[in-house]
Amino acid sequence: MPFIEASDLVKTYTPKGAPVVRALDGLSLQVPQGTVTALLGPNGAGKTTTVKVLTTLISPDSGSAVIDGVDVLADPDRVRRMIGASGQYAAVDENLTGFENLEMVGRLYHLGAKRAKERARELIELFDLVEAQNRVVKGFSGGMRRRIDLAGALVINPPVLFLDEPTTGLDPRSRLALWDVIESLVSEGTTVLLTTQYLEEADRLADSISVIDEGRVIAEGTADELKASVGGQRVALTLVDADETETVRGILQRHGTGEAVPSNESKTWVVPVDDGPTALSRIVGEVTAAGISLHDAGMRRPTLDDVFLQLTGHAAEDAAENEKGAA
Repeated sequence: MPFIEASDLVKTYTPKGAPVVRALDGLSLQVPQGTVTALLGPNGAGKTTTVKVLTTLISPDSGSAVIDGVDVLADPDRVRRMIGASGQYAAVDENLTGFENLEMVGRLYHLGAKRAKERARELIELFDLVEAQNRVVKGFSGGMRRRIDLAGALVINPPVLFLDEPTTGLDPRSRLALWDVIESLVSEGTTVLLTTQYLEEADRLADSISVIDEGRVIAEGTADELKASVGGQRVALTLVDADETETVRGILQRHGTGEAVPSNESKTWVVPVDDGPTALSRIVGEVTAAGISLHDAGMRRPTLDDVFLQLTGHAAEDAAENEKGAA
């Protein structure tokens, strides 16, 4: 049996003066125990709504959800005692110290004064916050706030953890540190469902990825399986001068089997091809003949960004910008 299972979830909203919004449209999802499942999708696809249903914050109009055999809709109190959750923004009290925040969460879970302090100390050490534990949180960096928030979600050592864009806004070093913590938790048996706008994050952490669009799961599998489903090879060119974009795009289109699209990397354009070495040779030859300078040119396998583009109709970086704008 899946540790987390959602079946045919439907959730609609009726904004004042606007048409009905169908946030979830028959979404189904299965998460095996002790694994990480990542939800990928554009802004408004239903990722956060799915997490809210599974964490008992909202009820669906129809459908069912079960966590470790417990019905989320019929027994929400029991579910809340089983789960940890971290939202898109750190839910911490800025006027308390890091230690006091974790101790407070322990008391709210009725751990008792002694155990709440013990658990706070354990988590302070786990998240490498010993030197900062007695500092007021309002003086913490974004990465430290994120760590305290995630630590708070682990106070009761839950068997399942829901992370809604856990590393949004963090610098690369802080993001890598949180990835290490998440991987450590999973190695000890924790089941994780996370939403993310970072394809690299899903590629590294997820055992399985579910791509969501318009309230439904439209594709799922491992990162390698999803990449293989796109098929073919890619030729990527990185321009020196962005003013040459249209000319290079036209060359790529002539030799590719699909549309040339921008990559997440600055000034890089990518096109699918059938015969990688032949296509690359011809493309570079034509670019050179046109007097266009390149920083780089090469072949690569499809990436999750290619998968995202093919399935949803736009690049993941567009979805990321939309997510930031909606925040």
